[in-house]
Amino acid sequence: MAKIAFLGLGQMGAPMARRLLQAGHELTVWNRTPDRAKPLAGAGATVARSPAEAGAGAEFAITMLATPEGLQEVLLGENGLANALGPGDVYIDMSTVGPDTVRSIAARLAEGVAVVDAPVRGSVSQATEGRLEVFVGAGDKDFERVRPILESLGSLTHVGGPGAGAAMKLVANLVLGASIAAVGEAVALGEALGLGRAPLLNMLEDSQLAPAVRAKRANIESGHYPPNFKLRHAAKDLRLVVEAAAGADRDLKVSIAARAWLDAAVESGAADLDYSAVVGTILGEKPQP
Repeated sequence: MAKIAFLGLGQMGAPMARRLLQAGHELTVWNRTPDRAKPLAGAGATVARSPAEAGAGAEFAITMLATPEGLQEVLLGENGLANALGPGDVYIDMSTVGPDTVRSIAARLAEGVAVVDAPVRGSVSQATEGRLEVFVGAGDKDFERVRPILESLGSLTHVGGPGAGAAMKLVANLVLGASIAAVGEAVALGEALGLGRAPLLNMLEDSQLAPAVRAKRANIESGHYPPNFKLRHAAKDLRLVVEAAAGADRDLKVSIAARAWLDAAVESGAADLDYSAVVGTILGEKPQP
């Protein structure tokens, strides 16, 4: 069993940290809002007062944060986690921040700190049950070091060296954002042409968009979008996709359009609803929690 620091106890981070506790690891946790750590403290975790305190003495440090900006502050700011990391330690970022951020942070850590990027695909229920898909970017030796830790969280795919996990997650979320926007536009066009919503969704459930429709049909039909994956995070991910594409000299017109819809949904007040609330925005409705 390992001594692990876990920083970031949001919708996904909290159940992931609990999985590590249940696996028998010695866990120290930190969150910007301390109250989020109380349930884990009751389950046996130690609660740190700062990122640096969380990482002190840990063999492995994991971050699960919402944005590149937030990650850099927690890692590199005053009392940041980087102050506690030294040779032989392993730093694992499981956030969705893109490969450029991962490489930039790795370059600023102490020499001898192993850096692994391992973002996840899945929802809160999958995080709770340990059924996440984990895209791991790491050298072969580092992958073997982190495998026993990450296997508590779900199934692992070693997709390449450092930065490859972050890159794969951007591609996965490109598909997520583009597909839900396509569902919204398909329903919007069908209804404008006089078709009923139920027949449209029935047809779409047998189309190339079937996974997105089956997962979010109840939300679309009810007009209620309780957050599973918040729309603000999906919008951030599409921003990262478009920025990464520009840096790689790729013009992704579909991703740009999907990002525009997600940004419009954020601006209309749906930021903290499920990302599928973008469908309601496309349909000209007011998505509800």
